[in-house]
Amino acid sequence: MYEHLLVPVDGSELSLKAMDHAIGLAKMLGASITGFTAEPPLPLLVVEQAAVAYDVATFQEHEKRCEAHAREVLKGFGAKAQAAGVHFDGQFIITDDVQQAIVDMASRQRCDLIVMATHGRHGLDALIHGSLTKSVLAHSQVPLLVIH
Repeated sequence: MYEHLLVPVDGSELSLKAMDHAIGLAKMLGASITGFTAEPPLPLLVVEQAAVAYDVATFQEHEKRCEAHAREVLKGFGAKAQAAGVHFDGQFIITDDVQQAIVDMASRQRCDLIVMATHGRHGLDALIHGSLTKSVLAHSQVPLLVIH
């Protein structure tokens, strides 16, 4: 049925729940998992209505922090998956368009199911914060399993 799961994670308690579900499902199906995390770029620095460029060292330090966080999250996920006998691959990217990065990664890795957790936001909270899960669902050709 499903042979390759994409599981976007960020290290939060909710994403740990998605990890556990995905590992159990992959083990049951004999599927592999690509764990994926997307880190945000440096925010635009605006001073007196003018954008200010960061120096190269600041960009490099930010990239190092992003990579370290991604490695930590994906290392833990990989260890859990491997302990369950599930083949695991970890990927990360720095982007401000997480939804598109998830859709693109699913396609690039030839995943046939995306497993994501959702906060289950409603009303004003959903309007303000949006829903990454709903956005992925709207833009992906790959089926989505939502963990709540």
